[in-house]
Amino acid sequence: MQVRLGSEALLAGGKLRGQRIGVVCNPSSVDHDLDHTADAAAARSGAVLGAIFGPQHGFRSDLQENMIETAHARDDLRRVPVYSLYSETREPTAAMLEGLDALVIDLQDVGTRIYTYIYTMANCLTACRKHGVKAIVCDRPNPIGGIDVEGPMLVPGFESFVGQYPIPMRHGMTIGELARLFNDHFGLGADLEVVPMNGWQRQAYHDHTDVPWVMPSPNIPTLDSAIVYPGTVLFEGTSVSEGRGTTRPFELSGAPGVVAERFVAELNRRRLPGVHFRAALFEPTFHKHSRASCGGCQIHVLDRDAFRPVLTGVALTAAFRQADATFAWRPPPYEYEHEKMPFDILAGSSELREQIEAGDSPEEIAKSWEPAVAEFGRLRSKFLMY
Repeated sequence: MQVRLGSEALLAGGKLRGQRIGVVCNPSSVDHDLDHTADAAAARSGAVLGAIFGPQHGFRSDLQENMIETAHARDDLRRVPVYSLYSETREPTAAMLEGLDALVIDLQDVGTRIYTYIYTMANCLTACRKHGVKAIVCDRPNPIGGIDVEGPMLVPGFESFVGQYPIPMRHGMTIGELARLFNDHFGLGADLEVVPMNGWQRQAYHDHTDVPWVMPSPNIPTLDSAIVYPGTVLFEGTSVSEGRGTTRPFELSGAPGVVAERFVAELNRRRLPGVHFRAALFEPTFHKHSRASCGGCQIHVLDRDAFRPVLTGVALTAAFRQADATFAWRPPPYEYEHEKMPFDILAGSSELREQIEAGDSPEEIAKSWEPAVAEFGRLRSKFLMY
């Protein structure tokens, strides 16, 4: 499938000629020729690059660990400041935006509520409104498709930097569609232009397109990682390793003391849709259980259309809680939240944790979020562009 990216359309259209711009970007902000948006903007559109803004993991995505802030810097090659929006501030300040005519946002989302780039974008829209700067969001494919919507909704009182607005875990929207939703429905009120793609179809996964895959962040190395991420990101709120420190983060999960073969035998008996669990032992090189042998599984998605990543993540969490005598809910702080349980802000409320603790089946839990997902679907339909 041939897809023209929003950034490619923007830079070809001449709208930026003579304007001084900031670009919110990271290494995945590239076009079909793998040219970076920050460089192409000046070379092709006649714009003047005034500043670069980096999301979590940094403009260069060189920080592996999550929750490690990035320092501000200066890019000596491009001769512009590089501002970190994962630092003492998550929102551009007046000083950072001074002298800019427009802020161009070109970030690759992964289709999950729990991904800070979409809130970096939202915070940029807020800052643009405050300081009178035009915001331009360049649309990109949702790598896990734009059809399926799944998982619990975030509820008021559980907002955080991994969930600022009431949307489900798997939202089924592009970053441009989310920009419109955040700006219009949730009242951010920026002078916003979303530059759409051409040729993208909602059912397309990233590998159905001709868009190059560049890691959106250090621990989403492959499309396979992104496909399972809406469910296995929940392990960040537990003692279970989500596979950070391995070459298959979010596909591998486990903990010391878990007997892998016994664990997957029970899981596979559940016949969860579209997935098979393979027994796996692994030793993370960093993060949880570093240098310790972890027993667990690798998720093998056999049928993307049938696979339900959030249901699978819930089933895995419940299974590890039963199989691992040392299982624990991770205590705060987590992602700038110092009071609420990390699992709860990931899930969007305390309900999912309480359901698991009560012994509710994953299928029963999934049914409980369906009414809110259906209501979101009606709201979402107003902002879809494809």
